[in-house]
Amino acid sequence: MRQAFAQRHGLHSTDLHALLAVIPAEYQGTPLTPGRLGERLSLSSGATTAVVDRLEHLGHVYRTREEADRRRVTVRFGGAAADLGSAFFGPLGERMDMMLAGWSDEDLDAVRRFLGSMNQLMEEHRHVVTDDVERPGLPPAPPVGRG
Repeated sequence: MRQAFAQRHGLHSTDLHALLAVIPAEYQGTPLTPGRLGERLSLSSGATTAVVDRLEHLGHVYRTREEADRRRVTVRFGGAAADLGSAFFGPLGERMDMMLAGWSDEDLDAVRRFLGSMNQLMEEHRHVVTDDVERPGLPPAPPVGRG
């Protein structure tokens, strides 16, 4: 769905990943600085600036200075991103609500537990393969680019 959204709206996958980092951070009350956004996306400061510039030009994000510290710049999502997201994902949300209406609370609890456990497992594995961290019970990540 993310790829379909990006293609439909002419967004590069990096631009979409940036939006998907900016939006929840703002909803959680911790808007991202360009530096934190770059860290989340594993981009250089120059590449992060280019992404933010592209998204800002399209109206998907805007930069703002924080009231408490005017030197601190954060990236917030703009109206264009909200409008496109609602138009694209809104009908899917409605269909999901209709589908979920047929599930019992017990079924939904089992699904929540499964997905929570699966997300935790995937996050741990992501750390193993990206941070070269060994976890008890898991084999070490294979070497990359050696052979």
